[in-house]
Amino acid sequence: MNVRTLPLFFVCAVGLGNAQGEPVDFVREIRPLLEKRCYSCHGAEKQKGGLRLDIKAAAFKGGEDHAPNILPGKPKDSSLIKFVKGEQEDLVMPPKGERLTAEQTGLLSRWILEGAIWPDGVDLATVQDKREHWSLRPLTTPTLPAPKNSRWARGVIDGFILERLEKEGLTPSAEADRRAWQRRVFFDLTGLPPSPEEVEAFVNESGESSYERVVDGLLKSLRYGEHWGQHWLDVVRYADTHGFEVNTERPNAWPYRDYVIEAFNNDTPYDQFIRDQIAGDATGKDSATGFLVTASVLLPGQIGKDDVSKRLARQDSIDEIVVNTSQTFLGLSVGCARCHDHKFDAISARDYYAMQAFFAGVEYQDRELNTPAALAARKEAALVKNKIVELDKKLARFVPLANSGVKRKAVSARTNIDRFAPVKAKRIRFSIQKTNNLEPCIDELEIFNTDGVNVALGLSGAIVSASGQILVAGRHDLNFINDGRYGNSSSWMSNENGKGWVVVEFPTPQIIERVVWGRDKEEKFKDRLVTSYQIEVGETVEEWRLVAESADRAPFDGKETPEGAFSVAGLGPEEAVQAKLLFSQKQALAPQLAALNNSQKVFAGVFRKPDDIHLLYRGNPEQPKEAVEPAVLSVFGDLKLPSSISEQERRVALAGWIADAKNPLTARVMVNRIWQGHFGNGLVATPSDFGRMGLRPSHPELLDWLAQELIRSGWSLKALHKQIVLSATYRQASTFNEMAASKDVEARWLWRFPPRRLDAENIRDAMLAVSGELNLKMYGSGYNLFNQRGGLSGFNPVEKFTGDGLRRMVYAHKVRREPEAVFGAFDCPDAGLSTSLRRESTTPIQALNLLNSGFTLDRSAALAARVKKEAGEDVAKQIQRAYLLVLGRQPGPGELSDALAVVGSHGAAALCRAILNSNEFLFIP
Repeated sequence: MNVRTLPLFFVCAVGLGNAQGEPVDFVREIRPLLEKRCYSCHGAEKQKGGLRLDIKAAAFKGGEDHAPNILPGKPKDSSLIKFVKGEQEDLVMPPKGERLTAEQTGLLSRWILEGAIWPDGVDLATVQDKREHWSLRPLTTPTLPAPKNSRWARGVIDGFILERLEKEGLTPSAEADRRAWQRRVFFDLTGLPPSPEEVEAFVNESGESSYERVVDGLLKSLRYGEHWGQHWLDVVRYADTHGFEVNTERPNAWPYRDYVIEAFNNDTPYDQFIRDQIAGDATGKDSATGFLVTASVLLPGQIGKDDVSKRLARQDSIDEIVVNTSQTFLGLSVGCARCHDHKFDAISARDYYAMQAFFAGVEYQDRELNTPAALAARKEAALVKNKIVELDKKLARFVPLANSGVKRKAVSARTNIDRFAPVKAKRIRFSIQKTNNLEPCIDELEIFNTDGVNVALGLSGAIVSASGQILVAGRHDLNFINDGRYGNSSSWMSNENGKGWVVVEFPTPQIIERVVWGRDKEEKFKDRLVTSYQIEVGETVEEWRLVAESADRAPFDGKETPEGAFSVAGLGPEEAVQAKLLFSQKQALAPQLAALNNSQKVFAGVFRKPDDIHLLYRGNPEQPKEAVEPAVLSVFGDLKLPSSISEQERRVALAGWIADAKNPLTARVMVNRIWQGHFGNGLVATPSDFGRMGLRPSHPELLDWLAQELIRSGWSLKALHKQIVLSATYRQASTFNEMAASKDVEARWLWRFPPRRLDAENIRDAMLAVSGELNLKMYGSGYNLFNQRGGLSGFNPVEKFTGDGLRRMVYAHKVRREPEAVFGAFDCPDAGLSTSLRRESTTPIQALNLLNSGFTLDRSAALAARVKKEAGEDVAKQIQRAYLLVLGRQPGPGELSDALAVVGSHGAAALCRAILNSNEFLFIP
């Protein structure tokens, strides 16, 4: 029987072709064969190797490691034919089960030879064009709403909300009372509660202008930038440590945090805010480039020494920058395309590596700030440092002589002075007998003559020799011991455990009187410290005379001698007076120098010549493919830069594209973040994912209208805040409505104001505010929440806070992946990942922490002392004052009666503790 006479279903089932000479029919002959033998691995449910064969465009394109897959007219060159014929042993298709017959393979070959005709519209599967996703379309100018009950609306925002409510058969809630609204807007804009005086002033006012007056005052407050800066720092995962296992400190990360707070307070236009953070070195906001390097990163010492490990680490570090930039400003998960085309969004692997090319010259590192203020501070610090050096030289003349019978200070990692009677010498030998651990290391060995000149410097002709040495990546070399530079990276290290010697020979004999040495004068390292030694001088090679040794020092106990532990023991009366005067002058300069030094450095982007960026096969840096140039995501156009363009120009161009008002994502994403900050949920409930796996907006027209408003206002975030908090939508009460909740339990359509718990930082800050202890000092290095600032483990929480420890929590030194002991339980992010939306959990540990922690007990005691001071001895007035401070209202008769009993039995602090644990204090009404 000829196959032409078989029923059609039988032909389809076995995948046989037609008679030779007639064109192959795709629908009758090719598709059934692919469906039977290929779709299980390369169909709608699964696409092994990135290959899909049930859709025309995908089938012709090919998979991750072969493209194109089907070349019309060229079956021998088509990967599909090579695979089914088994020409590549490791890529035989199908990999399991019965292979295609010669007839079936021949049919596929003839179909391709004839042009691989695949008619449009016959695919079994239909795929939405990823490029047509709502968030990628240009901003629309929606028709303004016309709800029926328009009298309720105070503006366009309310019109959009009311129109949706009416569509769903819902109505808005009644207006919140003035106290509730004021408390709500204070916490929303500043993260702090209103004072009793502010509450009473607002409650006793009338008229709409009073609402606007409150909002304007809050937006001018410096507390606004601190509160909204914290939201931003959550998204970009700011922390003061590097992360990963070692988690070492980033002592100079805080200038970026301060930039963010200042930018919010100054209402820096949002498009400029973007440019500053991506290319602040070009906009005059150098510290803003801390944004580029906020994520975790492996330090050089934590990366394998082999080139493979280094290339992988570099890929990881630059990936963090791409991820941070794309999710923060664009709300897209571009990082998902590192190994293959994004499975859901219109982002190809080539797009991902083209984005990498914008940042190909960015490194994570501490560096000097390049701002006018920092340059001036650096110049002034140099002058102050020179003064201190001169004072040190003079003070060194009053150090007790070695072997004089007066005990000298124990050895220190930083600076040690061995003074002896002036002696003529041609050479000096420093012999090491013991260390606190491992091989000894010396930062700089300085030898001073009676004129105060360091005659050991290599530049002065001194020659050094030593026992064996260890070389570590160019950090430790014998020539470094007398090069005049300080720090571990310019030091000498012996190759003997606990032993070693160094000899310095002068060009001509010198009259010397002291030797100055240390492990690390930059105070970063305290290991490999010499604890037992001898210093000898000689005029000939054979002659050595002992002039100083460790035996007459105080025993080494591992503790650094405090700088202030100055002693004049062993000095005569006149010498003691002179030494005390010099030391007091030095002490007066120390805080000045510290302040100047702290204003000069930043952990931010460090820029160099860009690397060549290649498309990587499955994200593997060991399998590079063709080179790529800097280019924006292809779905948005074809903006590309030549590889020859400079590093800074790349970032400037990218920042300009992101900040362009025509970019459909930028304004939408930021508007959504601001909306979320006021209502607990954004119009898009996935604030950092505006892609196909994110949720659609609850009010798409409102989202676009607000985005247009943000652009029209000159990108003013404060103007956006004001529009939102003065709306009737925001002014609603949070009263529960069972019928409305049955339709919309999360109040996504905003039939009421959604109540929510205060963020962890707001709880801590508010407790300090009401107790009268809040320290409003702004900016600078953070205070400690733990007993150490970084490291492997042992983060014991600080129990008692005073001084700087009573500042707002945004100024705390944030240890990555280490939750704060008390308020970490309240879903406070640990900066391990970007937190665009804080979850709101309820756990027993929250109640236990807030009721029993030392922090709460201390604040309760301070609050009790405050109300007694402000209200006098009358217990009832103390209780009323406590309620006003904490809750913004007077206690009811029943509350007052109960409170009097509590105070009478347990004291005022117990009552204050109870109020600070109340839901009324912890929730935004």
